[in-house]
Amino acid sequence: MKYREMTAEQRKVEFEKVSAEFEAWKAKGLKLNMARGRPGKEQLDLVSGILSVMTDPTDCVDGDVNVRNYGQLSGLPSAKALFAEILGCKPEQVFVGGNASLQLMYDTIAKAYTNGLLHSEKPWCREEHIKWLCPAPGYDRHFKVTESFGFELITIPMTETGPNMDLVEQLVKDPAVKGMWNVPKYSNPDGIIYSDETIERIAKLKPAAPDFLLMWDNAYCIHEFEGEFVPFPDILSLCEKYGNADMVFEFASTSKITLPGAGVACFACSEANMEYMEKLINIQIISYDKINQLRHVKYLKDKAHTLELMKKHAAIMGPKFKAVTETLAREVGPLGLATWHDPKGGYFVSVNTLPGLAKRTLALCKEAGVIMTSAGATFPYGVDPKDSNIRVAPSLPPVEELQQAMEVFCCCLKLAALEQLK
Repeated sequence: MKYREMTAEQRKVEFEKVSAEFEAWKAKGLKLNMARGRPGKEQLDLVSGILSVMTDPTDCVDGDVNVRNYGQLSGLPSAKALFAEILGCKPEQVFVGGNASLQLMYDTIAKAYTNGLLHSEKPWCREEHIKWLCPAPGYDRHFKVTESFGFELITIPMTETGPNMDLVEQLVKDPAVKGMWNVPKYSNPDGIIYSDETIERIAKLKPAAPDFLLMWDNAYCIHEFEGEFVPFPDILSLCEKYGNADMVFEFASTSKITLPGAGVACFACSEANMEYMEKLINIQIISYDKINQLRHVKYLKDKAHTLELMKKHAAIMGPKFKAVTETLAREVGPLGLATWHDPKGGYFVSVNTLPGLAKRTLALCKEAGVIMTSAGATFPYGVDPKDSNIRVAPSLPPVEELQQAMEVFCCCLKLAALEQLK
């Protein structure tokens, strides 16, 4: 029976029962961390072979390039070709950097701020006011990047097919709107795949700002954990088709493919943007870690081989996501306390509680030894207007610990709801 349908007496009995369960969990002294989408030990062990693919100086040559030396600012040709095959773009459109796509994203915004983009009338730091579109629930680190530069963040509600495009198309008529964040495949945290129609509407945008910047974070482009690989459109060629070749920067990395702390990241953009960006990047760095780039090329080989590796990751990740969704369905589904997405890939499960329960639920979880992403983090400025969205990150704990953590979570959600209904 749903809590809201119970009598006052029934809810009192239920409150006593759930309170006792909560105290029992607290007594166990658990220390479980589900705050971030970090691969677990089993996944890291799966790819440990990457550490031994280069064991001799003769391994450090890629064509006529000695990867131990300076040079190749935009990345090894072989690494550019690998990312281009995965993303579906051209090698000359790919810039291969260090281990973090977030750093490349920050750097792109920073260069727009200090120097302007290819079509900027002036650096963004000289603009009177900058607005930025943020599909939400979304990735908190994205929001923090643009917030740190003083941009006004505008929430764009997410739908089952991606961001609300009617609203986006209306807002970009304002020349102060300079860009938009996107995670187009298995969005963080909802796990939504943008529909072809949504992607086409994005590519066809006609913003008033000549230097509107589409930040296309394709972080989970090959990250299925259930079913076969789902192909995705090449946003670069689509934007070019509609006269917006220079509007988009696409980002990806191997963080959830090999080793998050020692992976390889890239951005992809038009050839004109590439020429412009290389001039700016060349001032700050001579070249990124080409040894690591070559290590990844030797280990991953090509798209087909990489997809086979991702199936092995899926065998580890799938049971974890199943543990989350099955526990939610069993413990809170019948009570009418929350809804959630059931993604087939990516790294998160997005839970939407009844309004006003997220902060209290997570505070109770912390008391019981389970750390999760802060309530509100999936919205600009960390403010969820409904106080309802909670991002669950199942990847790090073993299944047994994850099962415990989800039982604690469900207990805390029940307790928060019963407190509210008193």
